Amino acid sequence: MGMFVGGKRGVVSEMNVVPLIDILLVLLVIFMIIPVHNKGLDALIPQQSTQPPGTPPRDDVVVIQVLADGTLRINQEPVSWDRLGARIEEVFKPRATRVAFIRGDGPVEFGVVAKVIDVMHASGIASVGLLTPGLEKDL
Repeated sequence: MGMFVGGKRGVVSEMNVVPLIDILLVLLVIFMIIPVHNKGLDALIPQQSTQPPGTPPRDDVVVIQVLADGTLRINQEPVSWDRLGARIEEVFKPRATRVAFIRGDGPVEFGVVAKVIDVMHASGIASVGLLTPGLEKDL
């Protein structure tokens, strides 16, 4: 990069790096500030169960099963689709924790499970866990 400055010297063939240093310092300040304001989401990592496999769930755990034929069960008790919201509210009325799990059979479509999750959110259940046969087999 050449530049004519006038006078007797002629052409100066040095690169002017002052603007590049200014840009470098601005980028350095930006990348120093960004991690301070960056906050991730809190994640709850599942822990391995202390119960042996095949044992029934505890009394305080609510499991909603979605079977392959489209029927529903809450803690092994059959419930219809139109009574699902009311039954969930009845089950969680005396409980302090509002956490439930959905266990779906292998061939169940996710759209059916999504409907159950939607009904649960409408009933005031914010924490929903998903159980699959493969996940239970690994535990």
